[in-house]
Amino acid sequence: MAKYRHALPQAAGGLFLSDGGMETALIFLQGQHLPQFASFVLLEDENGRAELMKYYEHFLPIARKHGLGFVLDTATWRASLDWGRLIGFEPDRLRAVNIAAVDLVATLRDRWETRATPIVLNGAIGPRGDGYKIARMEAAEAQDYHAFQVDIFAGTQADMVSAITMNTINEAVGIARAAKAAGMPCVISFTVEIDGKLIDGTTLRAAIEATDEATSASPAYYMVNCAHPIHFEQALERDEAWVTRIHGVRANASARSHAELDESDTLDIGDMADLSRRYSALMRAFPSMHILGGCCGTDHRHLAAICEVCMPDSGMA
Repeated sequence: MAKYRHALPQAAGGLFLSDGGMETALIFLQGQHLPQFASFVLLEDENGRAELMKYYEHFLPIARKHGLGFVLDTATWRASLDWGRLIGFEPDRLRAVNIAAVDLVATLRDRWETRATPIVLNGAIGPRGDGYKIARMEAAEAQDYHAFQVDIFAGTQADMVSAITMNTINEAVGIARAAKAAGMPCVISFTVEIDGKLIDGTTLRAAIEATDEATSASPAYYMVNCAHPIHFEQALERDEAWVTRIHGVRANASARSHAELDESDTLDIGDMADLSRRYSALMRAFPSMHILGGCCGTDHRHLAAICEVCMPDSGMA
């Protein structure tokens, strides 16, 4: 049974952590081969699962050390039908790895959760296409497509689902509607370009307001991921209602553009100290942003640095 599905603890406030750039860490730091950037392939054998456990267990001690909650993502960002078929996974095999992904993080919760560190199991859902390119879908098509994963997660111990690296309103709306139909709390995390806008030119404000309007505000909250803070800081406005819907940030380590990162074959870990200061500044300016993690290029070192600066007793939060 899902433990927090009917009352997400992070929705009540307080500082929560999440992990970093799973795929970049697995490839560049742990030497794993991930076809199509798909970490779910590691779930099918003992060695692969051990590598995932190793990855996760770099982060969870940070939460326990500071007595913070943790939103624990499954390794399923690419575990949807189209991406699965590209690497030879048909629906039944995909269903099995999505379930296995939840089972793995549930094992981690059993091992690491304490009263001071609630661990929320989050079914991660990625874009149908490339998150760095425009995906042309109607909302109904997106709902039908993503219902495959949402419905699987609804039958597991997953407490919620998150649509991560969304770059169009229609896809976000479709996933939110699929989650509502399945009775799953849902989070929408948009990614933006260096101008603070979605790839099709939509402002972050317009994306959040349009998604809320089309779904009767069914998402539990919103996040921003896969962009450096310098790319979206200017898009935020204090004391605006739409900004209070953003509860979390999972930024890239690098300040490079998506196009530049797409062409890079080396890991850019960025400036950890600067990134941490920017997170702290965002928290001070926008108190609703209290779920902190990373995206491409980040690892547990980034999260530890961010946590040290953003903790209430750090003197900078």
